Amino acid sequence: MDIEQFYSEDERRRRSAELELGTNWFDGNGNRYELSWVEDTGELYVMLERLPGAGSWTPFGDIEVGQSSTQSLTVSVVGRIATREEVETVLGGWEEEMGKPDGIVWVADRLAEHGAAVSPPA
Repeated sequence: MDIEQFYSEDERRRRSAELELGTNWFDGNGNRYELSWVEDTGELYVMLERLPGAGSWTPFGDIEVGQSSTQSLTVSVVGRIATREEVETVLGGWEEEMGKPDGIVWVADRLAEHGAAVSPPA
């Protein structure tokens, strides 16, 4: 989904404070991710900027990309974390991991380790 659809599906998202957890995460294919947490819903989401021809697989599973342009951002909820304190526990040290090649895999692994990962759509 795009960012407007993301916010429209749950108005709490639009009103909520958000914690940005980096805008330059990358996967092994070179796709770029922005990572944020929505306080009122507890959702951790990524905005994915795909490279042309990179496919739809991500460390969070297969992302549904539909007919979107390769220049657009695709938004997906990848985790649920109830409080800011838990975000800091689950993703503590993210600043050092973000710049690493394929660093977004670290996020997926941390979410899985802490039982906070959201299953990809069937």
